[in-house]
Amino acid sequence: MSRHKLSWPQRLAMYGVDHLRQLFGSLGELWRTPLSSLMTIAVLGVSLALPASFYVLLKNAETVSEVWQSKAQISLYLAQDTSESQAKELQEKLSKLPEIENLTYISAEQGLNDFKGAAGFAEALDLLADNPLPAVMILNLSEQGRAPDAAELLLADMNAEPKVDTARLDMAWLARLSGIVDLLRQAVMGMAVLLLAGVLLVVSNTLRLNILNSRYEIEVMKLVGATDRFIQRPFLYVGLWYGIIGGLLAWWLTLVMVFWLSHKVNALAALYQSDFDLVGLSLEESLLLILTGTLLSLLASGFSVHRHIKAIEPS
Repeated sequence: MSRHKLSWPQRLAMYGVDHLRQLFGSLGELWRTPLSSLMTIAVLGVSLALPASFYVLLKNAETVSEVWQSKAQISLYLAQDTSESQAKELQEKLSKLPEIENLTYISAEQGLNDFKGAAGFAEALDLLADNPLPAVMILNLSEQGRAPDAAELLLADMNAEPKVDTARLDMAWLARLSGIVDLLRQAVMGMAVLLLAGVLLVVSNTLRLNILNSRYEIEVMKLVGATDRFIQRPFLYVGLWYGIIGGLLAWWLTLVMVFWLSHKVNALAALYQSDFDLVGLSLEESLLLILTGTLLSLLASGFSVHRHIKAIEPS
């Protein structure tokens, strides 16, 4: 009787079917130990949700920072003897600088007229023989010029201009804002590293306990000739499910946090006459969160399962 030999497509199909069977079988293993599984998934979800929430906070802080920094301006008060032609020449010179996005020129006469209309002192100002107000140039800084070092250097250059009497820029708030955002960025990175390390430890320890609880079954399987790779496979799929479900839980918790805070943020923004809206995770960031949880869980389960199953030998 001849032995039927399977072709490589048939072997590949059987290999895939076997993996699918063990994949969904491991999901049933989670269902058979609901309390332990829920505790592990909850810890994973919270551990992933915390850095994700801090990332959302950082992303919104950077958005607010960009809005505030976009309003960074240098005010140039020109000397009283500056003519219109000299002011125009200076305007053309400054408009070519990469640190300046755009500039606005306010002549002395226009400034006086605006002041009359705004202050209500038109009659008193008409009594003055000469216009006391200087011509002003307002420089709106570009993204390159908003950096504290670049803004400070530009401010020094403006003060060195012969026709500029005074150049002013509030450097303190710009430096503080940049420092706060940098500090928050470093804190988020440090918190993420610690919490993601916690994910590795939780998954690794949980699968270690699962393997120890199945020690006798593993010994029997090894006695009948099962390889370590075959025995490891269901435990690896359990780790995979931990990562997927934990990542989904983290995404949901982050979504709830953003929804819970959004109306508070909107109310605060309204006090500052702003239409700022709290921004959550994008689709790509959400998928990255779930993928990160899955990969970390697989990494931890791979290390733990390989180490502990290899150490079990039939007595």
